[in-house]
Amino acid sequence: MIIALAQLMVVLDSTIVNIALPSAQQDLGISDGDRQWVITAYTLAFGGLLLLGGRIADLVGRKRTFVIGLVGFAAASAFGGAAATPGMLFGARALQGAFAAVLAPSALSLLTTTFTDPRERGKAFGVYGALAGSGSATGFVVGGLLTEYLDWRWCLYVNVPIAVVAVIGALALLDARPGQAGARLDVPGVLLGCGGLVAIVYGFSEAAPRGWTDPLVLGLFTTGVALLTTFVWWQARAPMPLLPLRIVRDRDRAGCFLTMALAIVGMFGLFLFMTYYLQVVLAYSPVQTGLAFLPLTASTVIGSTQISARLINRLPPRMLMAPGMFLAATGMVVLTRMTVDSDYATEILPALILMGLGMGLTYVPVFSTATAGVAPQDSGVTSATLNTAQQVGGSIGTALLNTIATTSSTAYLTAHLADPGGRALLAEKAVVHGYSVAIWWAAAAMLLAGLVAGLMITSRPPKRGATTKTGVPEAVA
Repeated sequence: MIIALAQLMVVLDSTIVNIALPSAQQDLGISDGDRQWVITAYTLAFGGLLLLGGRIADLVGRKRTFVIGLVGFAAASAFGGAAATPGMLFGARALQGAFAAVLAPSALSLLTTTFTDPRERGKAFGVYGALAGSGSATGFVVGGLLTEYLDWRWCLYVNVPIAVVAVIGALALLDARPGQAGARLDVPGVLLGCGGLVAIVYGFSEAAPRGWTDPLVLGLFTTGVALLTTFVWWQARAPMPLLPLRIVRDRDRAGCFLTMALAIVGMFGLFLFMTYYLQVVLAYSPVQTGLAFLPLTASTVIGSTQISARLINRLPPRMLMAPGMFLAATGMVVLTRMTVDSDYATEILPALILMGLGMGLTYVPVFSTATAGVAPQDSGVTSATLNTAQQVGGSIGTALLNTIATTSSTAYLTAHLADPGGRALLAEKAVVHGYSVAIWWAAAAMLLAGLVAGLMITSRPPKRGATTKTGVPEAVA
């Protein structure tokens, strides 16, 4: 639970500030052009530094980096909550992302190395998957409550008591294991890999406001691709690589990374559109908006802990992932029918439940399969790679789907200028049309994720007497 609590804090912070953003913007005088940095500063540091954080966990020791990540994340959160200027808030969010890049892979690798028995591993990853999957939606609920009844600053302060509990639990309950003796950090790999990821994530974050053909955006993408290409070349030759290529050459593991990235493309786009749809089009308050996401959270927990965790040792992982992605995509398709006056109970709620169940079915086998059989010295960087797939997928989904929605809305307005009903109603219809088109693309991404899982992932449940890829006997499931 200590490990899962830390992961919840990291995932929760990717969305909890979203609902508080209008209040923070007004309080600190943040301009419309700069307000995106409250979100971008976090995702940019988090996604760009994850590989470095994972390798540090392997070199220094996972418990030590876990505690350092918790303390640093809490301090950055307190600094952000006390921000008096926009620059202080942006800096605090970047620090949060940097410490999250240390904390997240440490948490997942601790889970991987602590739970080796298949039955206990299934339960542990069920809880972890439920929190990882529902954390983003929970962020909307908590953010709405804190913003409306306390103050937007509590969306940052709330991390401090959570971190304190997690640190006390980690020091008391987690086993300390030394890092790799004599190992050194791959500095060229850090510069190439982290630099390439930062450029790519930054490029996608700038694509929405600037456009895909903007020189800065194109330059960032070109630089990112060049750096990552050189990174792969170097990793095949480095004596102690930042990301050993054997990790991504494993077919099952690569399939999990790609499935996760595609699934998150759809989910992060959904969070963006549904937040604005509920608050702007349906005129929900922050609290009502947060509560509207509760069924998604609940169904994700049920799908993870009551279905997926119980079946993971009985069915091949792809038999959970592929149907899960199909369910989530079906929920997306249901949402494409929403209008400016859709009824929540009959048109929105069923879609959220389907998506939550689908994501819950998918998260547990993805986390478990991607980290199964990894050598202890590679568990941190493997966990970091999986988290990187999430962050990069989320950045791509947010930027790509937002651009599609904006373009589609503009085209709808142009085509329906002569329609009766007033410009305000036409503008709302155009916005909802743009969301619907983008959600179709999100559904396609999830269907592709299901296809990847069905074709690439071939591992089967553990059997009596079987051994892992590291040669360690597995217990009876």
